[in-house]
Amino acid sequence: MKVLLRQNISRLGKIGDVVDVKSGYARNHLLPKGLATEPTEANVKAIEAGKQRYSEQLATERGHVEARAMVLRGREVTIAARANEEGVLYGSIGPGQIIEALGEQGAGIKPENIELPSPIRRLDKYDVRINLGQDVTATIHVWIIPIREHPEGEKPTQQDLSESTESTEPTEPTDAPESTTDAQQATGDEAGTPQQG
Repeated sequence: MKVLLRQNISRLGKIGDVVDVKSGYARNHLLPKGLATEPTEANVKAIEAGKQRYSEQLATERGHVEARAMVLRGREVTIAARANEEGVLYGSIGPGQIIEALGEQGAGIKPENIELPSPIRRLDKYDVRINLGQDVTATIHVWIIPIREHPEGEKPTQQDLSESTESTEPTEPTDAPESTTDAQQATGDEAGTPQQG
């Protein structure tokens, strides 16, 4: 089935292109969502008339996307997780945890934007790509560390502080006081010792 694209669609075509797609895809997705229309002469003229305006809108949006990508690129995030001695996680890390670790900069990013072939299951450093749309991507570095470690800027718990204090504070030696018996014996010896002279 031939349709006239009203927007740029990745891997399909650009606005104004007439493309051949499966009828089910056209009727269930492209046409209902306004992404395409029937390739009539009137529709072609209408699309051409709005093509310049649409291109300018896309350029503006792309500028915003590129600016956001510049902020994200090279960003390092740390996620603490429980793992065994071999570094295998008790569970896994997925897109949701990565978005949460990004904090405010993760706003608007959906799990499907995180290009993660499979959930993370080991302690390590991972390069994760984020697809921000309009063929703009940003790669961030995700560190998965043991739950007992503390990322930079994160305060340890009170329990950790207590254990650290117990293990690092030196024990000061104390002089044992003389026993009462020894003291009395010494006094008695002095009193019973005759003075010579």
